[in-house]
Amino acid sequence: MGKNTLKERNAPAAGTLPLMRVESLYKVYPSPMGDFTALSNVSFLAAQGEFIAVVGRSGSGKSTLMNLLTGIDAPSTGHVVIGGTDIHALSQNDLSLWRGRNIGVVFQVFQLLPTLTVLENIMLPMDFCRTYPVRERSERALALLSRVGIRDQAGKLPASLSGGQQQRAAIARALANDPMIIAADEPTGNLDSHTADAVLDLFSELSADGKTVIMVTHERAIGHRISREIRLMDGAIVSDAEAEERHA
Repeated sequence: MGKNTLKERNAPAAGTLPLMRVESLYKVYPSPMGDFTALSNVSFLAAQGEFIAVVGRSGSGKSTLMNLLTGIDAPSTGHVVIGGTDIHALSQNDLSLWRGRNIGVVFQVFQLLPTLTVLENIMLPMDFCRTYPVRERSERALALLSRVGIRDQAGKLPASLSGGQQQRAAIARALANDPMIIAADEPTGNLDSHTADAVLDLFSELSADGKTVIMVTHERAIGHRISREIRLMDGAIVSDAEAEERHA
């Protein structure tokens, strides 16, 4: 089987659709030295509840791929279809609203608003997308902070939290609108090993609860947590293996 074709073994059961279908993605950046191809013919399917690690050396296209999957950037050609929606066919306004409701994004550098309390940061996506009635937003935000173990930090500003607490707050914010997909770009890159393990365990729990987690990472000892690893090299998929296949 070609390394960049849609994987038949990852296809969903007959009569169902994959949660995510990525088909023939290319991303080309023009430059004075000539066009640079950051992604080349990337295709794969992702099912509900998968915990997928996207790995590869620096410059392999990992972050570019994540930006296309979340709609932060647009492909030169190709499609990203999530829950039946071809996201790059949407207008920018519709895409922004769709992303807020369906994808929770977690960054390496937290990106919590410094002048808002932790609780207010968690409520912000709900305010933007109006997914929950105003009277329910604070209670939901507190419940999410309880889930990630920092409810007692709700009234504090982000700067008073540790790095691990800020990342937990960022994960709670990503869950605010109950999205189908959690997209995390190097979420443990600024954390110590103990805190990183706790964050990875949290992603595993979310996957077990039915969220699809797609994570760019340099972490090596994660095979027992993830269901699948997609490896990129020079902008192309060079391997796409389920965890048990990699450790058989």
